[in-house]
Amino acid sequence: MKNSERLSSEQPLQIDIVSDVVCPWCVIGYRQLAEALKRTNTLYEIHWHPFELNPNTPPDGLNLREHIMQKYGSTAEDSKDSRIRMTAAGAEVGFEFQFKDDTRTYNTFNVHQLLHWSDQQGRMHDLKQALFTAHFTNNRNVSDSTVLADIAADIGLDRAEALAVIEDQRFAKDIREAVQRSKEQGIQSVPSVIFKGRHLVSGAQGVENYISILQQLAKMTD
Repeated sequence: MKNSERLSSEQPLQIDIVSDVVCPWCVIGYRQLAEALKRTNTLYEIHWHPFELNPNTPPDGLNLREHIMQKYGSTAEDSKDSRIRMTAAGAEVGFEFQFKDDTRTYNTFNVHQLLHWSDQQGRMHDLKQALFTAHFTNNRNVSDSTVLADIAADIGLDRAEALAVIEDQRFAKDIREAVQRSKEQGIQSVPSVIFKGRHLVSGAQGVENYISILQQLAKMTD
């Protein structure tokens, strides 16, 4: 994704984001970063990279609250408080979370294959945002191939081709290799944002912190 609002000979800031669409802090962190980029009038180019937050999730998904409680040893009250914080943080950057008692988390291996394909159409960023909304706002099953094909079609991509990409698993090897590369770079959690190919920032930092980071990067000489 390129910021085309500024016309300049200045080299755009390279931003690589490793994330998963079932990671709530990934969409919050991206929205915070996007706001910081806007406020600092930064010329930038974003590249998205896959990460499987829960690679062993079964096809029908898992109840999100139960999964989080089991994974992190948290209580039902902890889970409730966390959802309140995430909902508020999302609202601050214009994203709507609709958490419910039956909200589920899903396997995203096929999601990443579809995103890889959409990148070849120059639409990865648009599809990524549509998938965040589908999962967290509309509570859609993003492991279901027909749902994924519908979401692709909603943003103008070819539905039949999207479905074929999932069914024939043509990009499975590419995704496995990309995920492994991130692990070899030491990335164990998301969101992970890499500026200029070498400055790694983990977690959703908040708009003001991202502004500070961008200002510091602008002062650096390559």
